[in-house]
Amino acid sequence: MNNKRLTRSAENAWLAGVCAGIADYLGFDRDAMRIVWLLLTLFTAGFPGFLLYIALWLLMLVEGAK
Repeated sequence: MNNKRLTRSAENAWLAGVCAGIADYLGFDRDAMRIVWLLLTLFTAGFPGFLLYIALWLLMLVEGAK
């Protein structure tokens, strides 16, 4: 069974570690995930991407937390 958990990255965080945590969980490059998130946020008027980032920041556990 796969025991992967979606967590924020504590070591590879630029702001809160949300994009790095999602990239690690999905197996993507962290920098590519950050660029994609930024582009999607900018091209969707910014507000939905910004709110989703804040929500994930509050809801996702930090890496290593139980």
